[in-house]
Amino acid sequence: MLQDKDTTGSSSGGWAEPRATAVLVLQDGTVLEGFGIGAVGEATGEVCFNTAMTGYQEILTDPSYAGQIITFTFPHIGNVGTNEEDIESVNAASSSGVRGVVLAATITEPSNWRASRDLDAWLKARSIVGLSGIDTRALTALIRDKGMPNAVIAHDPEGRFDIEALKAKAAALPSMDGQDLVPLVTSAQRFDWDETTWTRGEGYGHQDGVPKRHVVAIDYGVKRNILRLLARAGCKVTVVPATASAEDVLALKPDGVFLSNGPGDPAATGEYAVPVIRKVLDEKIPTFGICLGHQMLSLAVGAKTKKMHQGHHGANHPVKDKTTGKVEITSMNHGFAVDPETLPSNAVETHVSLFDGSNCGISLTDRPAFSVQYHPEASPGPQDSHYLFDRFVQLMDQKKTQA
Repeated sequence: MLQDKDTTGSSSGGWAEPRATAVLVLQDGTVLEGFGIGAVGEATGEVCFNTAMTGYQEILTDPSYAGQIITFTFPHIGNVGTNEEDIESVNAASSSGVRGVVLAATITEPSNWRASRDLDAWLKARSIVGLSGIDTRALTALIRDKGMPNAVIAHDPEGRFDIEALKAKAAALPSMDGQDLVPLVTSAQRFDWDETTWTRGEGYGHQDGVPKRHVVAIDYGVKRNILRLLARAGCKVTVVPATASAEDVLALKPDGVFLSNGPGDPAATGEYAVPVIRKVLDEKIPTFGICLGHQMLSLAVGAKTKKMHQGHHGANHPVKDKTTGKVEITSMNHGFAVDPETLPSNAVETHVSLFDGSNCGISLTDRPAFSVQYHPEASPGPQDSHYLFDRFVQLMDQKKTQA
């Protein structure tokens, strides 16, 4: 018979009921108890679930997750530890991409030659509040039935929680609709990028020689690997803040403009982003958008976006390229989608989700511009979608040839 301490701290025989050291309180009053990991304290956000089996460090540093609490459906999160290379956020001054994290299993000791720190310590260092030990399948089913709820996640090693106060706080949280979260994650100033992709034994590289093309990337919360793939494709990359004006962008004389991923309601960000994009399109500068950038391009040509019931978050999403008939395995992270019924006649739907038929890409017939809803740089296929960067390069080269 095990000897343990009861919740009052006195010695007693038999089994002791473990004390909850973390809670997740949903906006409808549902309370899920577990064991705290990561930072001590409270955080608020919209709860979504992610079905990826790998890449948790990249997911947890993806700026597109700003304002959200991630539930991982795969139980063994943390088993390869963390390192200093696989971080996707560019802006070191911004907060972590996520507000909180929910896991099924306890974090184990890392087992990977690249690991420099275990996940729990890494979460603490990045001030991410976490919870483990709950039935994430049940939480996922709840989200599928009711949609993505707002919630408060709290971690106290002593297990002291004012549940009623947390319920009231969760119930009062605003919807993601109408929230412009890009200012939380965008860069504060312009900078150049020349780092290329990772190779074993060498790590991340840097460009050699003089790049043939100049791309201006508008940073709505850009991921590092997008910039790496642009650099690897032979592009000089200049990153500008989301608030950069059209004049700022055009003054850099770009061969192409890239519209990055990012968080929040695209309609809210579009209030200042769309006028800039429209001026870029008027100049017929080759333009490529990913995720929020896809939504921004769609809004710029007159389409509408809509809130999704549960969103798409994972690395196993099949997408059909309607121009070739091929199916790509893609990585996705979005809670809003472009309404294909609102696309104008000059915007052709090029990609579609095979999960629910939602729009996943467009191409303009009267401008050298295209975009996709998914993340080709995340490489779940692993390289099913890298051709999109080649397509962007081809558009820029064609434009230069015509000049």
